[in-house]
Amino acid sequence: MITMNAKYNKLITNVLAPVFKCKFLPFIHIAKLFDRPTEVVSIAGKGIDTPEDPIYITAHRGVTAIAPENTIPAYEEAVRLGYYSAECDIQRTKDGVWVLLHNDTVDKWFCEYGAIKDATFDEVRKYSFKGGANFWAYDNLRIPTLDEFLDVFVGSDTRPQIEIKAETYDTLHEVVEAVEKKGLVESAIVISFDLQQLKEIYKLNDKIELWYLVDRITEENIEEARSISDKVWLSANFDQNDKRSVKLALDRGINASYWTVNTLEDAKMMYDLGVRYIETDILTK
Repeated sequence: MITMNAKYNKLITNVLAPVFKCKFLPFIHIAKLFDRPTEVVSIAGKGIDTPEDPIYITAHRGVTAIAPENTIPAYEEAVRLGYYSAECDIQRTKDGVWVLLHNDTVDKWFCEYGAIKDATFDEVRKYSFKGGANFWAYDNLRIPTLDEFLDVFVGSDTRPQIEIKAETYDTLHEVVEAVEKKGLVESAIVISFDLQQLKEIYKLNDKIELWYLVDRITEENIEEARSISDKVWLSANFDQNDKRSVKLALDRGINASYWTVNTLEDAKMMYDLGVRYIETDILTK
């Protein structure tokens, strides 16, 4: 993992990033060719959803077809389009601020480089996006905090879904407190690949819904989820599951959602198998 070089990133932020984003130079126009927004695909009329038997769709990292992943505009679009929930990834900065970012390092979407855990919040707040759908169209687009993410969902029907990426246990109370402070205990969903993290969240507040992230659904991870509570869900990798593993979850009576389902054909197949919760980059109602 690259070590954060604060001085070099300061140079990038203050000098190179403004050059990159200057509308009179070719760099931003080249980036626009690769980061154009796309249309979301509606499932309406495709035999996937009915008023009597609906399917519930989670926007994976927000509506990333329209706005960059893990940004406030991506989640505002999720609320506007009426998604059941919207998923984010959270990490901690060097000075202990929970922010939204999927990768451990920042270089994929930002002009800067290095590990998010090695930078202060004030540093990462100045980082400039270099990619993501329509990134150039949003004024002052920045890495958001967990609190700012949660604010989007206050008073809405869309549920905030929080994936914990940081390798931590003793600071998880901060996540729970943030959810409680916003009055979203009954709405928020916390997800993690780390079973122990979910156990810690459950100890802190057993009313927050928990989803255990897995690849393929097995008897073992069903029992692991139930070792916390019989209310814990599985969130499974669509590409790693088939009719047999989907049927296993249904037969065992454990709730499961599948990521990432991105075509109408795959959504219809899952619906016909009995799945009613999917996560997607592009499908909408």
